[in-house]
Amino acid sequence: MAQREEEGSSSKTVWIVLGILAAVGFLFLAACGGLGYLVYRNVRDMSILNPDAATPGLELQNEDYALARTQFKTQLTRQGPAPQPWDPIQIPPGVRQVDYTSGGLRLKAWLSPAPAAGQRKQPAVLFLHGGFAFGDDDWFQCQPYRDSGFVTMTPILRGENGQSGSYSMFYDEVEDVLAAAELLAQQPYVDANRIYVSGHSVGGTLTLLAAQASKRFRAAASFSGSPDQVLWSQGQPDVVRFDPNNLREFQMRSPVAYAGSFKCPTRLYYGTDAGEFLFHASSQRTAKLAKDRGLDVQAIAVPGDHMSSVDAAMRQAIAFFRQQGAANESKP
Repeated sequence: MAQREEEGSSSKTVWIVLGILAAVGFLFLAACGGLGYLVYRNVRDMSILNPDAATPGLELQNEDYALARTQFKTQLTRQGPAPQPWDPIQIPPGVRQVDYTSGGLRLKAWLSPAPAAGQRKQPAVLFLHGGFAFGDDDWFQCQPYRDSGFVTMTPILRGENGQSGSYSMFYDEVEDVLAAAELLAQQPYVDANRIYVSGHSVGGTLTLLAAQASKRFRAAASFSGSPDQVLWSQGQPDVVRFDPNNLREFQMRSPVAYAGSFKCPTRLYYGTDAGEFLFHASSQRTAKLAKDRGLDVQAIAVPGDHMSSVDAAMRQAIAFFRQQGAANESKP
């Protein structure tokens, strides 16, 4: 009898434990489901997945972006360096470090060496690095351009790597990009009529803004650049150095708001992996708005994630640049 009572007590204990585990599992799944729904709802409401819906405040602006920049001055609430640590780097053999001037600031850039004497002037790519600090890996990332016969220059922007000036999150940095492009055009071995702009991530965003701000470039190609800074800056308070309630500040940093201002053929490449979802809809929307205005702008998905998609996208960009150079060789 005692043994049966013992077995019955043990069986009850097992069922109680199983019941508790089942309840915990149910609550966990319910919580995950609820969290998943909340994420989905926020994603849906924020238009991340809908290329036909504009983020509130970033609807298409009718004014030209270059003109808008002449009438706008960003109001930074914090002055200081770019929000990324950096380490001193050695200049690789054969690379020239040059100075360029932007807004009274003396900044540096890396420039590939001149081709052999007697060669005709070469096309060039102004390559804009990812992140908010420059490293030698950024220089080697654009090696395929050099291997394909393009001169390359990568500028280090204000507030980066200990340089002077204040980081502004995609606004004053555009002036640095355009100033570097002018220096690139002045190189005696560069064909000033075949200068292209390209960049990855943060540099991809600046690529799009530069292509809207200036007629300097024959074509532009961004890799996982962000057309929508309201969405991109969510959860990153340190990158926003202006009043986050001022939508005009976001407009002036968001290519999607000025999709009608692209001044050269442009390609927006982004990865197909889930981590790239932030760039999918906004890139497609930017391209659609530009196309509706007769501009040669396309958003193209490339297999891979934020980093692994770049090589394939760069190969496509090289073919695109060559095509544009050949098609427009006789144009000024």
